[in-house]
Amino acid sequence: MANGRDRILIVENDPVVADLIGRQALQSVGFQVATVGDANSAIARAIQWVPDLILTDINLPGLSGKDLLVALKSQGVQTPVVLLAQRGQESDIVQAFRLGAADYLLLPVREAEVVSAVERVLQQVHERRERERLSQQLQQTNQELQARVRELTTIFSIGKAVTSITDQTLLMDQILEAAVQVTRADLGWLLMRDSDEKPFVLTAAANLPASLEGFFGQPWDDGISKLVALSAETLTIHGEPLKRFKVSSLGQSALIAPIKAQKKTQHTVIGLLTMIRRQPVAFGSSEQHLLEALADYASIAVINAHLFRAAEERARSMQTLVEQMRMGEQINQEVLLALQEELRGPVAAASAALGKLGKDPTARWRSDQRQWLAAIQDQLDQLQRVVEAIQPLQSSAAGSEGVTSNLNELIRQVVQRARPFTQQAGLVVTTDLPPEGVVVGVEARVLGQVLHGLMSEAIRYGAEGGQIIIRLEKTPQRQAQVAFRNVGVHLDPREAERFFERTTRSTSEGRHFGGVGIRPAVIREVLTRLGGKVWLENSPGQGMTVYFSLPLTQSIQPGRKN
Repeated sequence: MANGRDRILIVENDPVVADLIGRQALQSVGFQVATVGDANSAIARAIQWVPDLILTDINLPGLSGKDLLVALKSQGVQTPVVLLAQRGQESDIVQAFRLGAADYLLLPVREAEVVSAVERVLQQVHERRERERLSQQLQQTNQELQARVRELTTIFSIGKAVTSITDQTLLMDQILEAAVQVTRADLGWLLMRDSDEKPFVLTAAANLPASLEGFFGQPWDDGISKLVALSAETLTIHGEPLKRFKVSSLGQSALIAPIKAQKKTQHTVIGLLTMIRRQPVAFGSSEQHLLEALADYASIAVINAHLFRAAEERARSMQTLVEQMRMGEQINQEVLLALQEELRGPVAAASAALGKLGKDPTARWRSDQRQWLAAIQDQLDQLQRVVEAIQPLQSSAAGSEGVTSNLNELIRQVVQRARPFTQQAGLVVTTDLPPEGVVVGVEARVLGQVLHGLMSEAIRYGAEGGQIIIRLEKTPQRQAQVAFRNVGVHLDPREAERFFERTTRSTSEGRHFGGVGIRPAVIREVLTRLGGKVWLENSPGQGMTVYFSLPLTQSIQPGRKN
C-alpha cells in the first residue's frame, strides 16, 4: 500500500514509459513522483529532492543507468535504485546489481508490476530506516542510562563521603565538584553562613575566573542568592531574565539550590549551591533534583560536623571530669592512708600510757576512777580497730576481660578482718559456703568493699549474743547470691524502707559501730553498676537479711589464684 510521503524519482527519456510508470502506475496509488530525462538531471534532483526510491532506465542517452549508480554512490546518495531494462540485457543487469541496484523490471512492464516492485523495495527501505531509528534510540537510551549511572555513582560516593570524612572543607569541595559534574555546569560555587544575621561566605568554588579567587572565605553577593535564601526554594533561570543580576557576567544560565537545616520548628537556609552555564541552555528537572540531593548531603555534612564537634567537646569534658575524679580519688585515698598513719601512732601511745598509768603501784585510784580508766581503754581499743579497718576504695572496671573474683575467698577474708568487731559486740558469725569456688566478673578490691560494707551493717544492727549468718549459693538463673542475715533482728518498717537511702553512719542507740565500710546507698550504686542487684528482707520471725546477686562466670579452676 502506497505511503503518500514516499517520493519516487523516475529517470526515463521515453515520455510514454515515463507517463505509464509515473502518472498511471505510481501517482494513481498515492506516491509523490518526479520525472527527469537524463542521468545528470537525476543526480542534481536526487541531491536536492532526496527521493525514497529511484526508477531509472538502464539505456539512457549520455550517461547510462549503470553510470548513474556509480555517480550516486560517489555523491553519497544511499537511495535504492530499481532498473528498467530490455529483455536480453541480463549481463548489464548483473553488472548493475554489483554496482548496488536494488531490483529490476523488464520492459514493457505492467502497472501492477511497477507498483509491486516499488512497494517491495520501499518496504525494505522503511524497515531499514526503522532499524536505524531504533538503533539510534537504543544508543541514545544507553547513553542516558550511562549518564544516570554516572550521576548515581557520584551521588552514592558523596553519600559515603558524608559518613566517612570529618574534614568539612574537603567534603564541601567534593560536593561542589560532584554538583558541577552531574548538572553539566561550566562553573559553580558554594556559599555558607553561620546564622541568619551573617552574610554568605564563599566556601568552595569550581572553575571560577582567576580574578575572583581572592574572594575565598569572604562575603559573597552575586545578586541572586539572597532571593533564593528568602524563598528557600530551588531557582533555575536563563537567558534574558538572568541579565538583571550580577551573576550574568559569568554565564547565561543558572541553577541555585538552598542548603537547609532545621532549627527548632522551622527550616533555615544555611548555604547555597550555585551552578552556571556560559550558554543560555536551561538546566533540566533531572539536574535540579540531583543538585537538591547534593544540597541535602551538604546539609547533613554541616549537621554532622556540628554533632562531631559537640561530641569532641563532650568527650574532652568527660575526660577532664574523669581525670578530676581520679585525682579526687587519689587524694581521698592519700588522705585516708595519711589519717591511718597519723592516728595509729598516737592511739597506740595513748593506749600504752594509759596501761602504765593503770598499773602504777604508787597511784591510789578510787573504784570510780578505775572504771573511768577502763572506759577510756575500751574506747582507745575501739579506735585502734577502726584505724586498722580503714581501707580506701580502689576504682576498677567491672566486667573487664579476665577480671574475676572468688566470692568464697573474699567472704572468708571479710569475716577474718571483722573478727575484732564481732568479738567486741559479742556476735557469732557463721558462714554457709559451697565447696567449689563461686566466680563473678568483678575486680576483687571493689567486691571486697561491698562485702566489708555489708558486714559493717550486720555488726551495726546486731545485738549482743546475736548471730550473723553469711550464706553463698548459685541460683538456677546463673547468679551468685550472697545473704547477710541478722538472726532475731527486726527493723522498724519505716527504717527498713529507707535502709538503702542511708549514706551516713547510723546513730541509733544501742547499736554497735561496725567499722568504716561503705554505706548502703553506695553499696546499691556499686552493685547496680556491676550488673547486679541488692535488696532487704525484714520479718519478725526470720530477722533482717540483706541479699545481693551478681552474674556468674566460669567456675574457678583448681590451683587458680584469686
